[in-house]
Amino acid sequence: MAPNGKMREIVSIHIGQAGVQIGNACWELYCLEHGITPGGLMPDDKSFGVEDQSYNTFFSETPSGKHVPRAIFVDLEPTVIDEVRTGTYAKLFHPEQLISGKEDAANNYARGHYTIGKELIDVVMDRVRRLTERCQSLQGFLIFHSFGGGTGSGFTSLVMERLSIDYGKKAKLEFSIYPAPQITMVEPYNSLLTTHTTLEHSDCSFIMDNEAIYEITKVNLGVRSPTYTHLNRLLAQVVSSITASLRFDGALNVDLTEFQTNLVPYPRIHFPLVTYAPIISAEKAYHEQLSVSEITNSCFEPGSQMVKCDPRNGKYMACCLLYRGDVVPKDINTAISTIKTKRAIQFVDWCPTGFKVGINYQPPTVVPGGDMAKLQRAVCMLSNTTAIQEAWARLDHKFDLMYAKRAFVHWYVGEGMEEGEFSEAREDMAALEKDYEEV
Repeated sequence: MAPNGKMREIVSIHIGQAGVQIGNACWELYCLEHGITPGGLMPDDKSFGVEDQSYNTFFSETPSGKHVPRAIFVDLEPTVIDEVRTGTYAKLFHPEQLISGKEDAANNYARGHYTIGKELIDVVMDRVRRLTERCQSLQGFLIFHSFGGGTGSGFTSLVMERLSIDYGKKAKLEFSIYPAPQITMVEPYNSLLTTHTTLEHSDCSFIMDNEAIYEITKVNLGVRSPTYTHLNRLLAQVVSSITASLRFDGALNVDLTEFQTNLVPYPRIHFPLVTYAPIISAEKAYHEQLSVSEITNSCFEPGSQMVKCDPRNGKYMACCLLYRGDVVPKDINTAISTIKTKRAIQFVDWCPTGFKVGINYQPPTVVPGGDMAKLQRAVCMLSNTTAIQEAWARLDHKFDLMYAKRAFVHWYVGEGMEEGEFSEAREDMAALEKDYEEV
């Protein structure tokens, strides 16, 4: 609870199939962490309709004691959101917060941004306005989407542009799913176009790479053939530990704006690398100690990163460690000093080797029947490193191969885009890569 008696609310916006399905996993986990039933009731909460607890940053309360997520789910086609409407948590969400269009964006940025998107954008912004008016002091927005899909790329950039106009001063953090190398054809186009349009609108963007998450689930959790449910539950744990400090009281709480201040040295370089540890299955956890120094160490190994890139090739610009569970500052200091002495962690020469630390006493919760072990403590590391440019380089290379032959471009031009937008986006990305090299 903020000292001046004002809550610091956060509105989550889930866009497209990826965003909606991650949203499902996240809200399922939030409900478990706060002891809220799928119907939205909270047995421990005796003060009905009074929003003065930490969890009210994410849940608003009705006078009858029902807790409603401050979230909006948007997709341009109905099927994915219909699963929410009929699922376990159907009663949790306000029906007006689930917005679905009639016609799909068909993996096409131009459809999501121009043709189909513009029919739905006013409805969405209206719902956002209603949610924000119920807040006492809005802190910012979390936007969940994928880079590759039509809705995830096109509609997101439309929403971000509108949010910048309507709520210019509020923080906007993105959780973006980076396209795995082996899925669809047009993902490099969509990803570059959406990155180009949202680059100046987003304050901080956490990228999650599908391929990296697949490998983590296979190797660390021992799931032979991971489904999206496995991936989303893992992502939900990560998102939950990034937002835990906003929902629980802790020793060293980290605010939304603090993330930006500490992680973003230059406005364009706002893509921190996310690492989560320990990711471990129940059978293995039984035999492991998982002390603070152990989990801190495993944060610096490429095996627990959410994007495939090698941080040993890059330099760190900033580093943020968010602990949750049974952790004391003394252990953290020891762990960090060992890392500084042992590891060849290179910071850029203009930045002191500073680690920002957040501590939260709420231990991580696991979804019953899930494959992650129930643990006493966990850590999520957000680090701004130049190594993440590897991810951009991969994408740019694919874009170049396809665009040289103008493959698939007619789908975009047919929906009212101009070819100039492609080359403009590509130039912007080249500039971004250059920014990373110059740091």
